[in-house]
Amino acid sequence: MDDDLPETETIAEPDPVSRREVRADDAAAGRRLDAVLAAALDGLSRTRIQALVKQGAVKDGDGRTVGSPSLKVAAGQRFTVDVPPPVPARPAPQAIPLEIAFEDDHLIVIDKPAGLVVHPGPGSPDGTLVNALLAHCGDSLSGIGGVARPGIVHRIDKDTSGLLVAAKTDAAHAGLAAQFAEHSIERRYTALAWGEPRPLAGRIDAAIGRDPGHRTKMAVRRDGGRAARTYYTVTDRYGGLLSLIDCRLATGRTHQIRVHLAHRGHPLVGDYLYGGRRHLPQPWRETPQAAVVESFRRQALHAARLGFVHPVTGEALAFGAALPQDIAALVSALKPLRNAGQPVTGQ
Repeated sequence: MDDDLPETETIAEPDPVSRREVRADDAAAGRRLDAVLAAALDGLSRTRIQALVKQGAVKDGDGRTVGSPSLKVAAGQRFTVDVPPPVPARPAPQAIPLEIAFEDDHLIVIDKPAGLVVHPGPGSPDGTLVNALLAHCGDSLSGIGGVARPGIVHRIDKDTSGLLVAAKTDAAHAGLAAQFAEHSIERRYTALAWGEPRPLAGRIDAAIGRDPGHRTKMAVRRDGGRAARTYYTVTDRYGGLLSLIDCRLATGRTHQIRVHLAHRGHPLVGDYLYGGRRHLPQPWRETPQAAVVESFRRQALHAARLGFVHPVTGEALAFGAALPQDIAALVSALKPLRNAGQPVTGQ
């Protein structure tokens, strides 16, 4: 789901310094400190140890800073080494096609395809939207997000498609971030979910935090969560089995729409993480509709509309993105199940 970087954990605090402790054994007696520490500490070369000594990161057992990597070590002597987190490498530009909805000297709005990760991270070192933006924009991206996330103001999940804005300048980044923090940016998503939410239009208020039993999931939390609000309107219904829903974010927590609808018992079609991999019941089990629904392999969620005030010019901007081919085909296949009558209207 959508992540507002200014108000969620998506721009993480720097990784804490790792403190490593070493006790010299008898075999280390008389050897150089850098050689002893390099042999004892996996992943740290002798050259790296020497640099850490020069930075004042190595202390003896009495807490005194060791000034020389060539210090001769005595048996039983203890040392602590404070290892800072590695400096993230700058992502490389990659010529990945982009669907650009808008671009000027200050910002760029992208219609992101499903399957594209927004920025590099564990498991996705490259091939991300950031790599594509670097190839398209060159050095014209805001640096506020850090070396690994140039231009990124907010993000949407890898398997969610749709609109996302990135900043080319720090001024644009700061202005957009302020609008996210104030909840003044319009973000509407189209979702296909199981069942029929009741009422057919309403509001979900439920705090969201990390699922204590599953590190990759979020969950509605009574304690430890952050306030989250989603407005929703059912726009089409399919035989009581599925609903097409317009969702408007008032906040931008990680996986917010996915978590809120699943919490109400209506997970998104295809969402394996939150219970959306289901089968149509009889008598629809053997129908073409069942085959299409059950073969859908991502959450059926699309960022369909994005509106904000241009952070430099002050112009009100609004963008729409049509459903991508996979969700459009899914909705088309469900037409025989559509309920008669007008779509429900609401917020």
